[in-house]
Amino acid sequence: MRRFKYWKTRTLLLLAVIGPGFITANVDNDAGGILTYSQAGAQYGYQLLWSLIPITLALIVIQEMSARMGAVTGKGLSDLIREEYGFRATFLMMVLLVVINFTNVIAEFIGIATSVELFHVNKYISVPLAAVAVWFLVIKGNYKSVEKIFLTASFFYVCYIIAGVLAKPDWAGAVKATLVPPRDFHGSLNYLWTKNYLYMLIGTIGTTIAPWMQYYLQASVVEKGVTARQYKASRLDVIIGCIFTDVVAWFIIVACAAQLYVHHIYDIQSGADAAKALEPLAGRFAALLFGGGLFNASIFAASILPLSTAYTVCEGLGVESGLDKKFGEAKVFYWLYTVLVGAGAVAVLLIPNRLLIKATILSQVLNGVLLPPVLVYMLLLINKDRLMGKYANSRAFNVIAWTTTVIIIILTGLYAAHPSN
Repeated sequence: MRRFKYWKTRTLLLLAVIGPGFITANVDNDAGGILTYSQAGAQYGYQLLWSLIPITLALIVIQEMSARMGAVTGKGLSDLIREEYGFRATFLMMVLLVVINFTNVIAEFIGIATSVELFHVNKYISVPLAAVAVWFLVIKGNYKSVEKIFLTASFFYVCYIIAGVLAKPDWAGAVKATLVPPRDFHGSLNYLWTKNYLYMLIGTIGTTIAPWMQYYLQASVVEKGVTARQYKASRLDVIIGCIFTDVVAWFIIVACAAQLYVHHIYDIQSGADAAKALEPLAGRFAALLFGGGLFNASIFAASILPLSTAYTVCEGLGVESGLDKKFGEAKVFYWLYTVLVGAGAVAVLLIPNRLLIKATILSQVLNGVLLPPVLVYMLLLINKDRLMGKYANSRAFNVIAWTTTVIIIILTGLYAAHPSN
């Protein structure tokens, strides 16, 4: 009986704090994530799967750091940067985040446009309607209601796991490629030295560990009221979310490798191309399932990304923010959210349809390129004993996070220095 009560208490505690970590990690599998992973599988088969294990480890460490800082300090990342390093550093980071987050907001509306084209709906109708729906969801909701909607949307990604299984891939080849990096590409060129491979690798990192995620997760932990006493349950929320999202990513790559790469469809030009990966699950309804899944993911993330930016800027400026506040109580927060949603929707209407997929993947590559500055500030803050006390980073966490930062910088340098494709 005592043991039952123990586990009941533990379960209720986990359910009380679950949300921020799971939601933040799963927004990774947004339009940018789905299309980037799909392109990785279509273009390189299983040859990018090896990156998911170190990426998942890095994601868990970085997301756990964000949740821990929020729980221990009760402050968002922008708040801490402003208090510890001044307004100039905060302003530079805010500008960086607004620019990169805006490209991601555009990617989400591209996902909406791409998904509804499978239902023969013009983007000039779907995108404005989606923008209004996203705006109402957040403006008229509160933190608890919005969180419940986001958690429900997260479980739609199970479709990609089922599709990956039904695609009957080369399981031995996929597992081997996951555990051991390939030695060569197409039997001749060393895979690390092809410029396009580096581009997709940086994009895979950027879509999985995006800069905005750290700001949003920490702000969400603070707004949810998670404290240092609830930290262990919050950490479990983060770990579960990170593992689930990257399992989904693995199956997206595998499904596209089995259905696109083996049939020599190396370059995804439209949602219809990517939808072929779901044919083993849905047959002739694959396009409808993919369109529904991509639309779900895009709406999901089109709500979160502007929120992340609004939290970041308002924390940096020291003004009111939060979904539990009314419009009049947090005008900067809600107006910034409104502008980002509106501008992102308008930008998609101006981009030619033939460039929509390329623009989406570019936004994820930019995530990877601009991630190191965010990680540096996080590492500096989380190692301050005055702020974190006994919750400061362990040596293992520091090694993993600093190594991740250095590797991303090196990959970006290799890509920039590469003479050609």
